[in-house]
Amino acid sequence: MALVEYKVDGAVGTITINRPEALNALNSDVLTELENVFDNVDQNVIRCLIITGAGDKSFVAGADIGEMHNLDGEGGKAFGIKGNAVMRKIETFPLPVIAAINGFALGGGNELAMSCDIRICSDNAVFGQPETALGVTPGFGGTQRLPRLINPGMAKQILYTSKNFKADEAYRLGLVNAVYTQEELMPAAEKMAKTIAACGPIAVRDCKKLVNEGLEKNMDDAIAFEAEIFGSTFDTNDQKEGMGAFVEKRKEKNFTNS
Repeated sequence: MALVEYKVDGAVGTITINRPEALNALNSDVLTELENVFDNVDQNVIRCLIITGAGDKSFVAGADIGEMHNLDGEGGKAFGIKGNAVMRKIETFPLPVIAAINGFALGGGNELAMSCDIRICSDNAVFGQPETALGVTPGFGGTQRLPRLINPGMAKQILYTSKNFKADEAYRLGLVNAVYTQEELMPAAEKMAKTIAACGPIAVRDCKKLVNEGLEKNMDDAIAFEAEIFGSTFDTNDQKEGMGAFVEKRKEKNFTNS
C-alpha cells in the first residue's frame, strides 16, 4: 500500500498521507513518496492541490520519533535537510496547495501544514511544535515559518513551551483560515480547490509567486515585480478569455492555461 496516495478529480489533485496506524507520522519513506508525488503532478491539467491525512484522528502527528531517536548529529542534520527540502518544494510549488487538517498537526505535521498556501482544519484539530520537550528544535522549518505566519512573540511561546493548542486557538492566531466539523472539512477543501481551479491558472500561479517572492523584497522592488508580472498576463490567451467573458457578460470561461 502506498504511504502517500494521489487522486485526481478534474483539475484538483488530492494527496493523502496514508499511514494511519502511526497517525501519519513522517518517516523517510513518506517524505520520499511525498516528494515523488509532487514531481509527477501534471501541471498542465491540475490547477490546485489538497493535502490531508488518512483517517479522522490525524493529519500528520509529527516526524517519526521511532526513526529519529537513535540518530547522531550528522544523521539528524541529514533527516532535517530531507524534510526541509520536501517542505520547500511544496511551499514553492507553482500550483496552490490547501492543507485540510483533520486531527493532529504536531511537529512535522504543523510544519507540513505551514508549507501549504492555505490551511483549513476540522474542529478536532490539535496543533503544536513539541520538539523542545523532546530535547530538540523543530527541523522542518517550524522556527522559520511559524513566526512569519503568526505574531512572533506567540510563535516563540509555542516553540519554547512545547504546548499544544486547539482549532479555535489556531483560528484566532491566524494559522488557519477556517474551522469545520470533521464531516464538512473535505467537502469545504474540495469546494475551495474547485473555485481556485476555475480561475485563470496562469494568474493564480503568478499570484503565488508574487506573494512568496514579494514578501522577501522591499516595497519598491515588490511593486515593480508585481507590475512586471501583471503586464505579462496581458500576453496570455487566458487574459483575453477572462476579460472577454466579462465584456460579453458570459458566465462560462474557457481558460486554457496558455
